[in-house]
Formats: sequence, structure tokens, C-alpha cells
Amino acid sequence: MAQTLMRPEVGAASSIEAWQHNTHDVNALAAELAAQVQAVNGGDLRRAEGMLVSQAHTLNDVFNLLLRRATAQTMLPQWEAYMRAAMRAQSQCRMTLEALAEMKNPRAIAFVKQANFAHGPQQVNNGTHAHAGEIRTQPPGLLEQQHGEWLDTGAQSPAGATNQDVETVGAINGAAKRRGKGRRVA
Repeated sequence: MAQTLMRPEVGAASSIEAWQHNTHDVNALAAELAAQVQAVNGGDLRRAEGMLVSQAHTLNDVFNLLLRRATAQTMLPQWEAYMRAAMRAQSQCRMTLEALAEMKNPRAIAFVKQANFAHGPQQVNNGTHAHAGEIRTQPPGLLEQQHGEWLDTGAQSPAGATNQDVETVGAINGAAKRRGKGRRVA
């Protein structure tokens, strides 16, 4: 009994029966749906394609009906509600047609090794060498100043060419002068 109840076509048949107000035999619906599932599993997509075309036409009709009703409205909230619903029906129609196009002309699947997302200009350098025609990538690691020599973040840097008169911050308790209310400049 559990296996029968878990079959997708049985669940779909009982849903169809409920939506149709118990006017159909649920067992006959389940048998027909099982035949349709078997056809699709065998590679026959004609019925699925027919369903998508029919649904696209229905959604297009809903779009046009809602658009006509919107033009008859004199109050902005009602007009806006009809227009919003019409645009949703139009979007669903488009997506249904895209699904049909995908069934008829499947895209090739691309496997992407690396994806980088940025909100501005971006350069990715994976160590390509044009002369050798090979790609070399280095494994992630700690930052190093030179190969084998670790960066010392606690060391004092030598003075640069600009702002020679600026003093370094005090070693232990920060600078002698304070800015703001009780805040030390660090």
C-alpha cells in the first residue's frame, strides 16, 4: 500500500480528482498517468510538448483578459492589480515557451572549473603561459615576501620619501597626543 501511495502518478491522480470535484475515477487517472510516465521514460516527449504549448496559449489568454480588464479600471489600485497579474501571466507564458524550446533544443552542459564574481573590473591570472600552452596554478598559501621568507608584520618599516616629518606612533601606549574624547590614535 505504501509503495502505491508513494508513486508520483497516484498523488497526481488524487490531486486532479480533488480539483475536478471528484468527477473522475482516481484509479483510471493513475493508470493513464503511469502510461504517460512510461512514454516519457521511453523518450517520447510529444505529450509533454503538447502540454507546454497548451499551457502557453492558456497563459497568453489569461494575460490578454487581465490586460483588457485593466483598461476598464478607473481607480489606480485596481488598474495596478490587474496589470501586475497580467505581467505575471505574461512572464509565466514566456517561461513555459522557454521550457518548450529547451526540450526541443537542449543546451550543451558546460562544467566550469572556476567562477569569479566581482562588482567591478576584475582580472584573473591562473598562471597561463602562452609559449608553453599550459596552465599552472599555485596552491593557496601564506603570504611571503620572497620564496621561503615570511613577512614580518610586527617589524617597523623604513621611512618613505613623503611625509618625512611625521613621527611613528608610540610603542606601548600609543601617541602622546590624543584626538577626540578619550580616544587614542593608534
